[in-house]
Amino acid sequence: SESPRQISDPPMHDPDDEAHLERSKMSFGEHLEELRAALVKSLIALFLGFLVGLICGRWIVNQIQTPLRDALEAHFHQRIEEEELARLKQLRAEGKPVPEDLDAEAERFADLKLEPRQWWIDPRNLADQLDRHQPGMIDRDSLPPPREDGVITADDLIEITVYQPLSENSRLRVVALSAEEPFMVYLKASLAAGAVFGSPLIFFFIWDFVAAGLYRHERRYIYMYLPISLGLFLAGAALAFFVAFDYVLDFLFQFYAWTGTDPSPRLSEWISFALMLPLGFGISFQLPMVMLLLERLGVFTIESYLSKWRVAVLVIAIIAMVLTPADP
Repeated sequence: SESPRQISDPPMHDPDDEAHLERSKMSFGEHLEELRAALVKSLIALFLGFLVGLICGRWIVNQIQTPLRDALEAHFHQRIEEEELARLKQLRAEGKPVPEDLDAEAERFADLKLEPRQWWIDPRNLADQLDRHQPGMIDRDSLPPPREDGVITADDLIEITVYQPLSENSRLRVVALSAEEPFMVYLKASLAAGAVFGSPLIFFFIWDFVAAGLYRHERRYIYMYLPISLGLFLAGAALAFFVAFDYVLDFLFQFYAWTGTDPSPRLSEWISFALMLPLGFGISFQLPMVMLLLERLGVFTIESYLSKWRVAVLVIAIIAMVLTPADP
C-alpha cells in the first residue's frame, strides 16, 4: 500500500503536458502583458458590477445601516431600563409604593420603547392654552397669582414627565457632516456591491491567468476549486454582515455605556467600516483554498503546515493587527 506522503504527491507529468508547457513559455514581458490583460478584464467586470450596484445602491445603503440602527436602539433601550430602575429605587428609598420586583418592572417599562423626558412648565401658560381650546376646564382661581414684574422663577414652574417613542429619538439616526457625504457613500456602496456582483468573472480571470503556466492536471485543480473559492468569498461576506456585525457593535457600544457617552455615528465612517469588514472576511476565507492548492501543487506539504503552525499564528496576528479598522 502507498504511504500518505505518496498519495498526496502530485502525479508524474505527462510528456504531452511537458510539450504543451514548453510551447506556452513566454518571456517576462509577455507574462506582464498577460497579467495586464487579466487585470483589464477584471476591471471591466468590476465596472459592469458597479453599474448594477448603482441601480440598487440606495437599497444597499439602507441595508448596511440596519445593524447600526438596531445597535443604537438596543443601546438606548438599555439606558432607559437602567434609568427607570434607578428611579424606582429612589422612590422605594423615599418610602413610596413601588412594585416588588424592580428589575422586572424596569424591563417591562423599557419594552414599551417610550423614552421619558422631564419638562418644566408654567402652569398659568398651560391654563391659558387649555382655556383657549376647552374653556372652563381649569379653575384659574387655584393658580398662584403672577408676579407684578412678570418675571418667571423656578418656584413658578412645575415638573411633568412626558414620553416620546424611542423610534423618534434623533440620536438613532446616522448623521452626515457634509453636503456631498451621502452621494459619496452611495458611490462607495455601489462600488463594493460591484466587487461582489463582478466577483465570479474577476475570480475566473485571475485564476485563468494563474492556470496558463500550469500542467494539465494542475489546471484541473484551478477549475475545480474556482466555484468553491467563490462560494467561500460570498460565505465570508455573509458571515460578516449577518453575524459578525452584531457582536462587533455590541462590544463597541459597551464602552459608550461604561463611559456615559452617547453614540452619534457618522454615515461615511460607518459605511466604510461596514463595507470593508465583509470584503476582509471574504478574502480571508480564501486561505484554506490557497493552502490546499499549494499543497496539491507540491509547493508545501501537510507536514510543513503542521510543523510551522506557530509561525502561521504569528503572521496572522500581525496581519490582523494591521488590517483591523481603524488603528493597530
